[in-house]
Amino acid sequence: MPINRRDFLKYTAAGFSCLTGLLSFSCKNKKSRPNILLICVDDLRPELGCYGKEHIKTPHLDGLAQEGIVFSRHFIQAPTCGPSRYSLLTGLRPAQEAELNNAFMENNFYKRPETESPETFVHHFKRNGYYTVGIGKISHTPDGRIRKDNRTLELPYSWDEMLCEKGPWGGGFDTFFAYASGESRASLNFQVPPFECTDVPDEGYPDGLNANLAVRKLGELSGKDKPFLLSVGFYKPHLPFNSPKKYWDLYQREAISLSPNTDVPIDTSLSLLHDSREFFGNYRKGKEYGSRGEKVSEAYAREIRHAYFAAVSYVDAQIGKVLASLRDLGLDRNTIIVVWGDHGWHLGDHTIWGKHSLFERSTHSPLIMKIPGMKKTGVSTNALTETIDIYPTLCSLTGITPPPGLNGKSLVKILDDPHSAGKEAVYSYQKNRISMRTDRYRLIAQHKDNSWTFALFDHQIDPYETRNIAEDHKDIIKQLLPLLNKGNTGMIPGFE
Repeated sequence: MPINRRDFLKYTAAGFSCLTGLLSFSCKNKKSRPNILLICVDDLRPELGCYGKEHIKTPHLDGLAQEGIVFSRHFIQAPTCGPSRYSLLTGLRPAQEAELNNAFMENNFYKRPETESPETFVHHFKRNGYYTVGIGKISHTPDGRIRKDNRTLELPYSWDEMLCEKGPWGGGFDTFFAYASGESRASLNFQVPPFECTDVPDEGYPDGLNANLAVRKLGELSGKDKPFLLSVGFYKPHLPFNSPKKYWDLYQREAISLSPNTDVPIDTSLSLLHDSREFFGNYRKGKEYGSRGEKVSEAYAREIRHAYFAAVSYVDAQIGKVLASLRDLGLDRNTIIVVWGDHGWHLGDHTIWGKHSLFERSTHSPLIMKIPGMKKTGVSTNALTETIDIYPTLCSLTGITPPPGLNGKSLVKILDDPHSAGKEAVYSYQKNRISMRTDRYRLIAQHKDNSWTFALFDHQIDPYETRNIAEDHKDIIKQLLPLLNKGNTGMIPGFE
């Protein structure tokens, strides 16, 4: 049912558009609002077939991309799980250093009283008639419950149901850091390798169990008389890179290439690098140990990359099960699908094995969307976009008025025309640093001892960020500073 002129003007005044030409449903009628399937994937680089990386076996994500749109230049707000998910759920940039702590939501959100302001977009949609279900890792904790007990929800007002298959591991972070033996990283006192290849079925690891749970839950949700928002958070390819042997067998190790930028960027301070302590410190049966500026052997680097690629193919298969169920139930015709990676991951790039940096490899992550009735499918957009844009986009697509104060911008215009311009700049944050990506440059600013230091990379000639040109191009930095200051949320002093 098309939206009449009066309603259209009302919605426009409220600051969003339903785009009836794009969607096959009426935003005005709550019963016809689309369902939402949000799939969150931990530590997933945009190294997928649909991102032009043919060496990776991701047929299910590639198939979804053929039915939707790939955001080739999507960037996250923080290169670590909790803060990145904070920005996804709230539509806000971090405004204080505390919000850049992994445990910020876990330690604060459950203490807050319910107010007129929604705690997350899930809460906002729940208030607007959606039945909300979470499975796995959506916020920061793996089962959506704070570590102090197994009952208190990290997000107390967002979910009608918050679910997770505990398996033999018992739930929580033991399930998150699971090994096929039924043990976990903690139960084995960190005396574990950083990856595992075991001849077990998909259900031998938690993501297989949670995929099956999502399939069952979709069957239940298909019978409800209200739209649903189902969010499924998969753990892999987060460390440890554990997956069934059949996914390792998809790759020939000797054919796996190494990173094209294994060295520390020229003229770059080691302080901008990370020592990869998550990889080298929490998995004490690793074969080799590197650090900031120190490489591992090529043979071990290739083995680690093999493990990561296998974990990506494993999680792709689990996502495929959920998407197949959606189709089999006929729900795909009226369901918005969003696949989002919470940040990238260095696979030996700049000598780093991890995500805690503000370089391209860590801040660039996948975003794939499929919208019912979208005009153009199987396309990719180069528009610069950020994680905070997802909240207002879902509001626009469903006809729900967004709450005031969101920092993101709806992507509906880009969904309608992938050639539309994106943002002038996007921003990522880490402690006393801000990283800005423009069409051509990445500028990283670090505040220390009441002064600023900068790193500047020219993506037009140096897409792998191998040389810091800040010292030789202070004129460019001066030109970029006003734009960089627009992304400074007040955590650190402004630029002069």
